[in-house]
Amino acid sequence: MSKFDKMPLPYDVLEKRIKIVDKRIGKPLSLAEKILFSHLDDPVNQDIERGVSYLKLRPDRVAMQDATAQMAMLQFISSGLPKVAVPSTIHCDHLIEAQVGGVEDLKRAKDLNKEVYDFLKTASAKYGVGFWHPGSGIIHQIVLENYAFPGLLMIGTDSHTPNGGGLGGLCIGVGGADAVDVMADIPWELKCPKVIGVHLSGKMTGWTTPKDVILKVADILTVSGGTGAIIEYHGPGIDNISCTGMGTICNMGAEIGATTSLFPFNHRMADYLKATSRADIAEEAAKYSKTLLTPDPGCHYDQLVEIDLTTLEPHVNGPFTPDLAHPISKLGNNAKTNDWPNEIKVGLIGSCTNSSYEDMARCATIAKEALAHGRKSKIPFNVTPGSEQIRATIERDGIAQILRDFGGTVLANACGPCIGQWDRKDVKKGEKNTIVSSYNRNFTGRNDANAATHAFVTSPELVTALAIEARLNFNPVTDSIKGADGKNFKLSNPFGDELPSKGFDPGHDTYQAPPSDGSKINVKVDPTSNRLQLLEPFKAWDHKDMENLTILIKVKGKCTTDHISAAGPWLKYRGHLDNISNNMFITATNAENNEMNMVVNQITGECGSVPDTARYYKSKNMSWVVFGDENYGEGSSREHAALEPRHLGGRAIIVKSFARIHETNLKKQGLLALTFANATDYDKVQPTDLVSIVGLNEFSPGKPLRCTLCHIDGQADEIMLNHTFNEQQIEWFKAGSALNRMKEVASRQSSNNSSPSFFGAIRDFVNKVLF
Repeated sequence: MSKFDKMPLPYDVLEKRIKIVDKRIGKPLSLAEKILFSHLDDPVNQDIERGVSYLKLRPDRVAMQDATAQMAMLQFISSGLPKVAVPSTIHCDHLIEAQVGGVEDLKRAKDLNKEVYDFLKTASAKYGVGFWHPGSGIIHQIVLENYAFPGLLMIGTDSHTPNGGGLGGLCIGVGGADAVDVMADIPWELKCPKVIGVHLSGKMTGWTTPKDVILKVADILTVSGGTGAIIEYHGPGIDNISCTGMGTICNMGAEIGATTSLFPFNHRMADYLKATSRADIAEEAAKYSKTLLTPDPGCHYDQLVEIDLTTLEPHVNGPFTPDLAHPISKLGNNAKTNDWPNEIKVGLIGSCTNSSYEDMARCATIAKEALAHGRKSKIPFNVTPGSEQIRATIERDGIAQILRDFGGTVLANACGPCIGQWDRKDVKKGEKNTIVSSYNRNFTGRNDANAATHAFVTSPELVTALAIEARLNFNPVTDSIKGADGKNFKLSNPFGDELPSKGFDPGHDTYQAPPSDGSKINVKVDPTSNRLQLLEPFKAWDHKDMENLTILIKVKGKCTTDHISAAGPWLKYRGHLDNISNNMFITATNAENNEMNMVVNQITGECGSVPDTARYYKSKNMSWVVFGDENYGEGSSREHAALEPRHLGGRAIIVKSFARIHETNLKKQGLLALTFANATDYDKVQPTDLVSIVGLNEFSPGKPLRCTLCHIDGQADEIMLNHTFNEQQIEWFKAGSALNRMKEVASRQSSNNSSPSFFGAIRDFVNKVLF
């Protein structure tokens, strides 16, 4: 499957499985269905109904980024299993703070995070996981360059692999507990997604880029419109988009709630595979193009979106949400109408979404033209290469130097400001300002922990052009720029090579392969560490209804995983559950007072922070519940947003609706993830209520639970709560967590450890008893 793995391409097996399913279903299949169904654990007997059935799947590989890999590996260690069962990798990209420049920032990160990197490196070696050292690049780009291939089914901790859809793979973001399932050779469960088709026609010209496709789709579907669905792009327009451009589109699909996104196999993918030393994969994929790697004519889409690339205008989306779309021709007026700061303070290009060679080359042509007229960026201009290979290649080809001459600072090959790892100095906290980036996310405080920063996302080409004039009401499509000689000039349409004519320069070797036998390697976790902490299992359900739960917070409005578990400076505690729990809900808005991180302790009557109040309740053995609004848990799939409430005494999260990954994460940690049967019941909830959830002894799929809200005046409201738990997920709840349930299964097989395959024994037991 890659030059780092011994596992062969799975096409023969996948084709056999899809033929079984094809005979059963007897109708044209979408590409998403072909890839999913060809990875079914039991294609003969699996129930298959979009939006209803829970598919049991066998992914080909797992990828983990360093922040979430800590918790994933801690969970895997606590499972007691000796080695991962599928090819798996860890990528060190999240813990490098942008401060000065790439070299200096990387050196400082290696010193500050030595304990974490050593843990991940030794755990990788012991358990058979490939390890990409800090500085190697962003997980998305490393996956695209090395691991993604047409027809792949891959899971990645957090939403950090979906750009693999640009190479025709289904790459799906999950929580760490899901990754542990797959690494333990247990079938991975996914509710059969719906399929939204996006039909592309025409051809992009001028300033329009692949980024504008997904910005337009976000405008159409909104941040929740893709929930529970795979976005499948098709139509004649796809052949006009580069492979990395398709990757950009798929990568940002996470921002509309999509399970993942993908494109069918075509010659642009084959060109990229050849350029990244995988011509053999391209040749093999071509043999299976019709049966496996393209949709059947006449396949059904649950929703169809039409986009004409010829008429698609460049877009800028934001602020504060990635689906608030503005064609560049309307951005200036929209900013004025809404009183958004017109002056741009910082421009940022690169990141997981737009850091390809093509992206950098096109930005360099804009910068070079501006320099020829004596102009450069008016503002700080940060450049994030996606990988060591991209960094080395743009250095060799002079692109990096052009961007430096333009005023740019080339940062480390890491996430940096995109995830809040940015030591920003140019504005004070609370100062209203505007930044423009080629990133994918722009939630409040996301990039710089400043809630007053108005962050807009667009193509790297538009970021570069806007940096010259440093104002939102500049439109490079129509407006002129005054050169140093006083003469006006107009920027040419961007252009640049899709792939480097000299081939890619791999740069420094940053990969550590696991040894054939790592059993004697010692993985240490210092019990006094404030960065790493071995996990204690959560308590199993006591077989009683949950009565008189206190309300910790009733959240008002948007509540992403950033609101539940903030990033930025908190990333350093991703391996220490107790320490990182001090960020729980600190940026969520309390419906009682419209303030952040300020709730009333229902026992003492005092006001305090959300984490401190939760800790007080926990110290008194008081369980609590959280109420929330629509699309609760959107954004990053951050597993800690589920772990922290469970750790600090939470028992249920009750909302109007959930984002897919977060709902599963809550279930995995033994929390009740419930939704109002009647959304207006949210208004009945009062912060002083005592909440009872009853009927748990009859907890079963599809059967609502009853909830009583006992108000402080002695009155009560009874409401009904829906859920999407299936039989296996109910077992997670009863055991206290999915990990607890896994250990129960493993312990029952302990007498069979002498069998040829310990993993096989677990798998057989799971298939026989659970499924």
